[in-house]
Amino acid sequence: MDEIKRSRKIVDLQGLRLVRNKNPQAKVVHCHGVFDVLHGGHLVYFESAKKFGDILIVTITADKFVNKGPNRPYFSELVRASMVAALEVVDYVTISPFPTAVQVISALRPDYYVKGPDYKDKARDVTGGIYEEENAVKAGGGKLVFTEDETFSSSTLINKFFAPWTDEQQQAIEVALKAGGTEKIEEVLDRISKLNVLVVGE
Repeated sequence: MDEIKRSRKIVDLQGLRLVRNKNPQAKVVHCHGVFDVLHGGHLVYFESAKKFGDILIVTITADKFVNKGPNRPYFSELVRASMVAALEVVDYVTISPFPTAVQVISALRPDYYVKGPDYKDKARDVTGGIYEEENAVKAGGGKLVFTEDETFSSSTLINKFFAPWTDEQQQAIEVALKAGGTEKIEEVLDRISKLNVLVVGE
């Protein structure tokens, strides 16, 4: 796909509204995410999502709202948008100006909002955002659906192949994750903060 055609697929939020208004009979499908390192799992996800309707719109989390740790996102929002737009199965791409997908869902009113199978058990979403997203989809007359394909993680790939950590730092991170991750660390720090600590020394 040439650069001009790819750039035409990248629109702002107003552009999404125009797409919706110009295609009142079309079934609009919406996917949202960071899509930091585009991989085969994303392609399968988009292909499965497209089967639910006629127009596939992908919204991307803006750089300033990505909360996946230091040095993330690995690729800028413009690069990520361009990479997703290069996929033939994707019809339009928008960099979301909001911290979550909820506002975009409300503006777009998709017929189907599609998530991967790892979100099917909503209780496992530590952010709780999936419930707000579902409410926004239903409010617009749409439906939350899930794909059934095998998933891959951009974060896992980045941490394995692109992480800026030394071997010692990576080992420490793995130990922390096995011990319960950030939630456990926060719990311990919270307990420590309530203690009266006396430091004796020269």
